[in-house]
Amino acid sequence: MSKKILQLAAILGALSVIIGAFAAHALKTHLDPNQLEIFKTGVRYQYYHTFALLGLGIICLHYPHRFFKLSANLFLIGIICFSGSLYLLSSRFALGIESWTWLGPITPIGGLFLVAGWILMFLGISKIDKEYKSGIEK
Repeated sequence: MSKKILQLAAILGALSVIIGAFAAHALKTHLDPNQLEIFKTGVRYQYYHTFALLGLGIICLHYPHRFFKLSANLFLIGIICFSGSLYLLSSRFALGIESWTWLGPITPIGGLFLVAGWILMFLGISKIDKEYKSGIEK
């Protein structure tokens, strides 16, 4: 489990750099400052949660609790929904997808997945003392 989470963090980290560089160089001539700022918010949140995944993967090396795997899955879904919708919303005029108004509600749903991932991480960490120090592994 930890290997997959760490690999996911590595891929998402690389994508964060690529997407951020793309925004800084290729998109700044096609997006207005407000749209570019929205795009950068998506990159920033992708970075934050990539680091959260990295931390989860490291924790799972020692404490492979199911809450950590669930947390990682929620972070992935949240990144796709939250950051992905911001990428598309901010560049929809440049991409010719102005009619995709359904993207707006996807962003807060992605945010809820991110929050749920943090809560499950907390719950998993809370289980460490109780379950792992007594020799029970879940």
